[in-house]
Amino acid sequence: MSKKYALSNTAHDLAYILARTESDPLLFVQAAFPWGKDELKNHSILDWQKDVLINLRDGIINLSEAVQIAVSSGHGIGKSALVSWLTLWALSTKPNTKGVITANTEHQLKSKTWAELAKWHRLSIVENMFEVSKTAIFSRDARYEKTWRIDAIPWSEHRPEAFAGLHNQGGRILIIFDEASAIPSCIWEVAEGALTDKDTQIFFVCFGNPTRSDGRFYECFGRFRHRWITKKVDSRTVPITDKRQINKWVEDYGLESDFIKVRVLGEFPSGGSASLIKRDDITAAVMRNLEESIYIHAPRILGVDVARFGEDKTVIARRQGLKLYDLKKYSSLDTLEVSDALIREINDFKPDGVFIDMGGVGAGVYDRLKWMGYNVTGIDFAGRPERKDKYINKRAEMWCSMADWLKMADIPHDSDLKEDLAGPEYYFRGDNAQILLEKKQDMKKRGLASPDCADALALTFAGSVRADKRQLPSVMLR
Repeated sequence: MSKKYALSNTAHDLAYILARTESDPLLFVQAAFPWGKDELKNHSILDWQKDVLINLRDGIINLSEAVQIAVSSGHGIGKSALVSWLTLWALSTKPNTKGVITANTEHQLKSKTWAELAKWHRLSIVENMFEVSKTAIFSRDARYEKTWRIDAIPWSEHRPEAFAGLHNQGGRILIIFDEASAIPSCIWEVAEGALTDKDTQIFFVCFGNPTRSDGRFYECFGRFRHRWITKKVDSRTVPITDKRQINKWVEDYGLESDFIKVRVLGEFPSGGSASLIKRDDITAAVMRNLEESIYIHAPRILGVDVARFGEDKTVIARRQGLKLYDLKKYSSLDTLEVSDALIREINDFKPDGVFIDMGGVGAGVYDRLKWMGYNVTGIDFAGRPERKDKYINKRAEMWCSMADWLKMADIPHDSDLKEDLAGPEYYFRGDNAQILLEKKQDMKKRGLASPDCADALALTFAGSVRADKRQLPSVMLR
């Protein structure tokens, strides 16, 4: 017998442990890994993990329907380890178990969730029973590799059928959603089709940071809480979290902020709206009338959001410090016409910096102005932010800078701009729960317009600009 069976010397011993723990996942976790030795010398099962394992055990004892558990938590509490333990327990203790694991992104699924599973599989007493590939963990016995397995399947709203057909009549099914707050309703609905199998052990377990106050994960704790065993885990109560970093966050954002609720407390954001910019801040900025002396010496910056035909508009935002001047809006212009309009604004406003959205046809406008000698900067909204620890992409970073600026700014009374600023919702994603702004296409699905005016203003926060660097090109458009 392989030396990997750290706690079991014979096949008989292993069979006994697996039979003994078939209905007790906590006992399995206690027996399946070399706690206190080598890699696990300073590791132990955390209290919140024990609670979930006990909830699952008690659900098996009284199994009359699917056992559904939802865990909302702050960051860094060890949920990937628990996902791994549940997977290994479910597979090991009941032959021909089937299941699926998904996460908020394919990257999260492969590099985090699945990597953690591979680690715990290597440390377990059942390593020789199962093979871990890039997309599945399955029986090493070729006769059962198709029927005794759990697959890692990235979700897609355009291919929800990938989750269909998960049935195992009379056996055991395990469904795990990691970072469940980001998984759309259509995926939940298809996955729930597996809950209809009669006389079958079905376990549906969801984990996630509570990044939004709507959606199916939120409803596990709200309208459907009578169907779910729910648990909220405060990162401050978990021994393995970085308390110094948590304390810095609390000092910077405040204990009642949505940032702390999501990243630390395991609580959902306040109120029904997840809009990044609040309407009260927008109204105050419209009503504000700053003295010219407050902003006159600040750099002048142009932000250009480029559209071509369709219902979207090309918008040029002209900002000087805390002052936003009237927006310039253009409809149904081709690339050359947009370039000419922008050149006229540059020659008139004499900006210190010009930032152009490089997405789609914006790249053509940028290329033409660079060729003509204008000092412009192209910005990719999906590009890397300066603060990768706080933001998923450049667009989220620019919008958050704009949101902070708006609290002291003076903006024109522009109904399009006001609606655009209040439109996009924000979420938390990634390893450190970085901020991500709602996509334009998702806004349109909610019946909102593309936020062209606000995106143009946000572009004025794309980079630092100095007033003493104001330049005009050597070639001028006449």
